[in-house]
Amino acid sequence: MTLAFDAQRLARLDEHFAAYVDDGRLPGWQLGIVHRDELVHTASYGWRDRERGLEVEPDTLWRIASMTKPVASVAAMTLWEEGAFELDDPISRWIPSFEHVRVYAKGSAGAPVTVPATEPVRVWHLLTHTSGLTAGFVDTHVVDALYRKAGLGWGYPAGIDLAGACDLLAELPLLFEPGTRWGYGASTDVLGRLVELWSGQSLEAAVAARVTGPLAMQDTTWWVGPDRADRLAALYGPHPATGALTRLDQMGEQWLRPPQVHGAGGGLVSSTADYLRFARMLARGGELDGARVLAPRTVALMTQDHLPSDLVSLSTGGFAETSFEGVGFGLGFATVHDPVAQRSGASRGEFFWGGAASTAFWVDPLEDVAVVFMTQVLPSSTYPIRSQLRQLVYSALV
Repeated sequence: MTLAFDAQRLARLDEHFAAYVDDGRLPGWQLGIVHRDELVHTASYGWRDRERGLEVEPDTLWRIASMTKPVASVAAMTLWEEGAFELDDPISRWIPSFEHVRVYAKGSAGAPVTVPATEPVRVWHLLTHTSGLTAGFVDTHVVDALYRKAGLGWGYPAGIDLAGACDLLAELPLLFEPGTRWGYGASTDVLGRLVELWSGQSLEAAVAARVTGPLAMQDTTWWVGPDRADRLAALYGPHPATGALTRLDQMGEQWLRPPQVHGAGGGLVSSTADYLRFARMLARGGELDGARVLAPRTVALMTQDHLPSDLVSLSTGGFAETSFEGVGFGLGFATVHDPVAQRSGASRGEFFWGGAASTAFWVDPLEDVAVVFMTQVLPSSTYPIRSQLRQLVYSALV
């Protein structure tokens, strides 16, 4: 049976998320759906800047945060295809500070007890988030507190570059022995430094040369200059006391100037149209409009589940851009291996990720569907946008 999208049910989807804007939960949003490599639905509603009365436009720019990770992972795997590294290579081969990493054993942030790691951190660990690296903003473990103590919260200490950031990360204990658990954190940032070393370019230049340039993603950049500043959506978050949306200009305006560190774990700005091109490339097995970024077998390798069980049993808990039930992880993407456990209408083999400001994307190879949703509300756990988006998108596929 050939499935197609029902126009009335797609309209129901738009109405559902329009209500999020009308009752003040979201400032505005934008959505694109591709089916069999054809753009079958696009919609926008609300404001890119609510206070200035500026509506969401087709060319609105969005901070995609951790949706940078799949882009950087693809850049890394283009270098794998060229033989620059093997997935099992220890990363200390290129970043010597990781040669003698230690693992947290017990104790407080003031007096942690650590032991030498018995397994080196490998490239594969970075791509699958099984390295033991974490992040200060996670805030569920003593090691997270050590990250914050070292200035590693939502960013990096002043005056440090990506190479220095990796050396700082290597000094801190790992959350677990590499390869034994799954923990969201700085793994992709370290991968970004490896991309620099393998390619001989800055991360910014390597991503442009290998991913965004070939795919004509002209609006996907690490910051927004004065010529595009008016297109950048404002960043919002719920007020801690009232829950009402509040502007987060101090954080949001960081994207109006060049970043201190071009982190592979987050930092890109993109448009819905641009990120749909990235998703279409993946859905087409690594090629789009004559530009081949990856081989089909490489895309297949990246989007398979590389973990022995789902994230429920492997995750250290805390923040992640996914639920844990029925979800595994590939090389840069979460993967669905049990839709029933996920309580989702998704297909087995769907791969996806999201960003901290509530952006999301997924590719469903079984139904040949790709979806990109953009908005700007931090954190992404504020509302059940992603689960409801799946419900409504798949309910429209009849």
